[in-house]
Amino acid sequence: MPDQAAPAPPRPPTLLDALLPVIVLIGMLILTIAMFGVGATDGPLQVALLLSAAFASLMALKNGHTVAAVADAAIGGVSSALGAIFILLAVGALIGTWNMAGTIPTVVDYGIRLMTPAWFFFATALVCALVGMVTGSSWTTSGTLGVAFVGMASVMGLSTAIAAGAVICGSYFGDKMTPLSETTILVPKLVGRGLTTGAHIRNMAWTSVPALGISLVLFLIIGFTSSPEAEISTQAAVDALGSAYNVGIVSLIPLLLLIVFAAVRVPPFLAILGSAVSAAVLAPFTQPEAVKAFVDDPGLGGLATAVKAGFAAMATGFVSNSGVAPIDQLFSRGGMASLLSTVWLILGALSFAAIMEHAGFLQRLLQPIVSRARKRGSLILAVNASGIGLNVIAGDQYVADVLPARMYRNEFAQRGLAPQVLSRAVEDSGTVTSVLVPWNTCGAYISGVLGVPTVSYLPFCFFNILSPILDVLYGYIGFKVPTVPPEPTAGREDPAGPQAAGGRPATAR
Repeated sequence: MPDQAAPAPPRPPTLLDALLPVIVLIGMLILTIAMFGVGATDGPLQVALLLSAAFASLMALKNGHTVAAVADAAIGGVSSALGAIFILLAVGALIGTWNMAGTIPTVVDYGIRLMTPAWFFFATALVCALVGMVTGSSWTTSGTLGVAFVGMASVMGLSTAIAAGAVICGSYFGDKMTPLSETTILVPKLVGRGLTTGAHIRNMAWTSVPALGISLVLFLIIGFTSSPEAEISTQAAVDALGSAYNVGIVSLIPLLLLIVFAAVRVPPFLAILGSAVSAAVLAPFTQPEAVKAFVDDPGLGGLATAVKAGFAAMATGFVSNSGVAPIDQLFSRGGMASLLSTVWLILGALSFAAIMEHAGFLQRLLQPIVSRARKRGSLILAVNASGIGLNVIAGDQYVADVLPARMYRNEFAQRGLAPQVLSRAVEDSGTVTSVLVPWNTCGAYISGVLGVPTVSYLPFCFFNILSPILDVLYGYIGFKVPTVPPEPTAGREDPAGPQAAGGRPATAR
């Protein structure tokens, strides 16, 4: 039989090919947000992302990509986030059982006893920064202590949006400034040229430390100038907590266990789920009345009640029935089911990102930016703009880290800029601004676990906003921008880097 002709390779996308899916995405996002407001993340935003992914698929098919290849790219993009999705579900279970066991109520009780409203936001950011450095994960810090701090703010009559901003500022600083963080390990490897994690962290400190310092000062000013508007007084809140829960050190065992798991480097999903299960086991002993009221089935024995309560709290969340309305409202939360809309949002965003990357649309959008960045300051600005733009367009932190790190590294080498200059720019944009985008995996997760819309906490994420600004400023004035001998013959590698379907970890954030 005669040999069959090989299929023609896909055509390179034009700039219009790459722009049209982005224009469709932006138009649909604006439409859904305008029509549904903060409720857009409950479904309309997810539909907009999936429709945009479908349009991007049609553009890819027009350029000669096969249906099977586009489908594989979308599936690969989704599968790369399975680790993050499992963590998300585990955090939902943890919030439910920690509320049932009295862990979060105990943290809130101790917190409002020790903290004054004036120092609250400052202390929240500082504590989350320290815990973030220990755990190496902004997700773990926000999903545990962050939930408690937002709960404290509600009880104390303080803004939960500002509290969420303080949690995020501290958590992301801690995540960046520790060798335990996966992005802090990943980015130097992507940049290459012998860059070590230690050198990367030391250079990041020049933007991260001032950004956190300014943030702490702003939180102090806000704290001392704001007036708490609690429905009940602090003492009344403490009394109400005491009447609804058995507050005590024993209730903190799940929190201490989580810290131990983090210290010995247990995988995040197993650490969080293990802590959630420990709280479910502990709850019948520390909060027997709350567990009985939650199950509300007198026909069940003690063991059956405990088992049913544990499964229910992890699946659909704990419901407090203390009779004190503010307490019941605050601690009736959690469950894996409560975060399914966030999972849906992540799936939609990553499907769109994977198709855009597979079809070459993302690198086609970045190429003009690279070619027009002629000077040092404009090149660093281009990296930051690319990271922020990819967080918006691709909806995933890792895409925003991987693509700029690989696309710009030869330009930095040829211009004699040290590799840590590029790695800092990638982290100051791709890593920290991901949480500011509602449909980004990080923004969806943080908003889901803290119960605060992204648009509400965004103005108070001072650290996340200041980091790219300081990095660009340093680039233009030449401050802490180390140089190395230029490499005029640096090889031109494939600027696309790894596909969205693989090449980046998704086990922790």
